[in-house]
Amino acid sequence: MPAIEASGLTKIFGRRPQRGVRMLQDGADRAELRKEGLTAAVIDATFDVQPGEIFVVMGLSGSGKSTLIRMVNGLLEPTDGVITIDGQDVTHLSANALREVRRTKVSMVFQHFALLPHRTVGENAAYPMQLRGVNKAEREARAEEALGMVGLGGWGGYMPDQLSGGMRQRVGLARALAAGTDVMLMDEAFSALDPLIRKEMQDQLLELQSELGKTILFITHDLNEAMRLGDRIAMMRDGRVVQVGTSEEILNEPANDYVAQFVADVDRSRVLTAGAVMERPVAVVGPDSGPKAAHKLMREHQTSSLLVVGRDRTVAGAVLESDVADAVRRGVEKLPISDVPVPRVSPDAALAELFHHAAESKAPIAVVGESGRLEGVIPRVTLLSALSGPPTDSPDVAADGQGEGPADGEPVLDPAGAK
Repeated sequence: MPAIEASGLTKIFGRRPQRGVRMLQDGADRAELRKEGLTAAVIDATFDVQPGEIFVVMGLSGSGKSTLIRMVNGLLEPTDGVITIDGQDVTHLSANALREVRRTKVSMVFQHFALLPHRTVGENAAYPMQLRGVNKAEREARAEEALGMVGLGGWGGYMPDQLSGGMRQRVGLARALAAGTDVMLMDEAFSALDPLIRKEMQDQLLELQSELGKTILFITHDLNEAMRLGDRIAMMRDGRVVQVGTSEEILNEPANDYVAQFVADVDRSRVLTAGAVMERPVAVVGPDSGPKAAHKLMREHQTSSLLVVGRDRTVAGAVLESDVADAVRRGVEKLPISDVPVPRVSPDAALAELFHHAAESKAPIAVVGESGRLEGVIPRVTLLSALSGPPTDSPDVAADGQGEGPADGEPVLDPAGAK
């Protein structure tokens, strides 16, 4: 069951919002509604947020993202559509029932900290628990624990005005953690911070998420922040959700020209991962294979190197075309495993981390799981192609992603990058 689910969510401001809903259903656009004195802030938004997921809503000013999160939090009532949190319909709750949801299920981190200036840092972190009637000793202990999680251990007795902007935002994050809710809503939480502190807070959030597994709905106008934080991203434009997907899906499969133009300048090397671009390890040999079998496989796949993989799918090394050809000429039966290093990376490694591997080794990069088993390979040509943009249909690309070889007269660029 999704932690948060929105279905057909619409918010229209004006004197006759239901008329606006009917107009939208009849095909009217935002401009036509404005002529009627109506503002369509969010239109038919449908998405779900899975437990333990960081779901980022990304959009420029006026796209509707802040209105969207205010409806999820109950600060605004939808004109149409339904919102559920942990399966509970929260669309039209009474004021008391809504307060109970906020106290027990949902906590909020605001853009401008929203700290109580007359209370200490510790009292601010403990405030949600005070509202829930938690006894003083317990809430102080939990607040101190939460402050320690965000790097503010020992700062509980200070006042907010004694802290920097980044530290105050950490207090806001600690307050949300101390509340103990499974769902956290973060509305432009880091946008008021300078770039260096902002990156530190992003790192902090990712570290905490790996430990705590909260469900986070994160609002931002910064595409790089969205790509860095989001397990999935919802792209909004003019009140509508135009695409939902992972960073890789949005980069490689943009839903329309708007999304494609939006992501055109993204540093793909820091967004795409090894797991997203790796090829299936088809062209590999076992350590007991002979030079003739390896030579045949190299010719078939137009490559000058192969990974040597054991029966347990762990990488035992690599063989090079020159060594294999020499072994075949001399009639050697043993596979000439080279002493060249085989780079090994995890599927989560960013492409930016792979360039020095590609430059230093003639062997393709091996993508291995936690157990060390081979999951995929990244030849140098694949690494370079991944940075050039979404793949295009081409007759010289085989279905298995390995390629069928060059056209007549073209140089061969093998998976290790050698001609």
